[in-house]
Amino acid sequence: MLKSIRNIWDIPDLRKRVLFTLGLLAVYRLGGHITTPGINAKALIDFFEQNRSNWFGLVDMFSGGNLAKVTIFALGIMPYISSSIILQLLTVVWPFLEKLSKEGELGRRKITQYTRYGTVLLSVVQSLGIAVYLERMTVSDKFQIVEHPGIAFKLMTVLSLTTGTAFIMWLGEQITERGVGNGMSLIIFAGIVVGFPRGLIDTFQKVATRDISLFSAILLVAMMLLVVAVIVFVERGQRRITVQ
Repeated sequence: MLKSIRNIWDIPDLRKRVLFTLGLLAVYRLGGHITTPGINAKALIDFFEQNRSNWFGLVDMFSGGNLAKVTIFALGIMPYISSSIILQLLTVVWPFLEKLSKEGELGRRKITQYTRYGTVLLSVVQSLGIAVYLERMTVSDKFQIVEHPGIAFKLMTVLSLTTGTAFIMWLGEQITERGVGNGMSLIIFAGIVVGFPRGLIDTFQKVATRDISLFSAILLVAMMLLVVAVIVFVERGQRRITVQ
């Protein structure tokens, strides 16, 4: 493993690709600290602290913590993933897209372009829904999450979140083309990994305060390692067929 890491820096082209990938991932994390205008950050953090254990916390994990802060990257890359799945399903039932998928590189480029359009459309719809939902949320009688509700806030939120998703999509495509690995997968990976330190600290604190037993914590770690091992085994699995 150490030899492989050393070889990365010995090969100039590979070194440039790795540094390029790390640089764009750093830009992605930097955007996670830019809050959408008009949001009461303290009230929003209090709300997510109260709802971390339900589906809000799950969605926030995949966004790399951006949803809890309603940053410009709050939607993350999920609209792109949803658009890709929709296009793949439509390819089976829509003859036009099925024909495009069989036209080689030109057809794939057109489908990719349609995926981008679908991403923007889904981002607009989702960001508008988030804006409306945020306006209706209140942490208490004294704290409202949206300081100045209205059409201006909705337009600003739609513009900020949609532009953020489009930028993340561009980052992922640049990593895929000029970096190392699949850019979209790496962005999702970066968003999930950033929450690991906090999760470990919370687990240790719960063990220290006896909220969970030491046996339960060890069992949790063992299950995590087992799941990772099974995923790697299945992902790397192959059947070798003798060809005569």
